[in-house]
Amino acid sequence: MSGRRPLAVLVGPPSSGKTTVGTALAAALRTTFRDTDHDVEAEAGTTVADLFVQHGEPHFRALEEQAVARALAEHDGVLALGGGAVLSPATRELLAAQGRAGVLVVWLDVDLPTAAKRVGLSRDRPILGINPRAMLRQMLEQRAPLYAEVATLTVHTGNRTPADVVAEVLAAVPSRTAAP
Repeated sequence: MSGRRPLAVLVGPPSSGKTTVGTALAAALRTTFRDTDHDVEAEAGTTVADLFVQHGEPHFRALEEQAVARALAEHDGVLALGGGAVLSPATRELLAAQGRAGVLVVWLDVDLPTAAKRVGLSRDRPILGINPRAMLRQMLEQRAPLYAEVATLTVHTGNRTPADVVAEVLAAVPSRTAAP
């Protein structure tokens, strides 16, 4: 790695608040916010939803894995990963290495009722399919151990304001001056 490391990496399921919290956290830290889903869209020239429909989930996940590796190596602000990024063993190892190097890897954990309310019937979340609530429940249960594996901090976002969540994350952000 080039010596650049993110200040914080946000992981969690869809609707956990990664974009909202990440943007506010970056503003509070006076740094930049980067979202790997946006990186994938810029690289592919299409939306994540269209990638799923046109090329399938495995193709999207391969692009996502590359985007995460690139962002972890290049970005020194706040980084949000797509909800399924932790499905990749290579990505989990990179995140674990970041955590060992002192990077704050935050699992924004959300309960099912809050997640279901936030997601609604959003058409831009292709992974949720025909029965969003059942798919969301299954996703939360299956991915929880993966988020826990990589996280250095878990913050519950259900029924909390973004400001409260940002304050909790800010309290845990390591000082840049203390880093080697």
